[in-house]
Amino acid sequence: MLEPIIVIPILGGLILLLLVAGGTTNKLLRLLGQGSIKLVIGALLLFFVNVIGVQMDIHVPINIVTTAVSGILGIPGLVALIIINNFIL
Repeated sequence: MLEPIIVIPILGGLILLLLVAGGTTNKLLRLLGQGSIKLVIGALLLFFVNVIGVQMDIHVPINIVTTAVSGILGIPGLVALIIINNFIL
């Protein structure tokens, strides 16, 4: 789904946007940095839940949507993902 022919123009457009923005570059870079840190934290939370949850038969797939939910919402988002995955799906 994320083929290089799609990803490269998107990255180029983002770089061009950063260059055109000029004075707001620091704000955009800070926002992108904070967002990527939240995604990494979300992925780590999901990883630890999957490692510890093996004993209780809990598994939440790690993808961009679940990572974003657990990264942005934190522990409540992670609990919601576990409940949705185990009881609704």
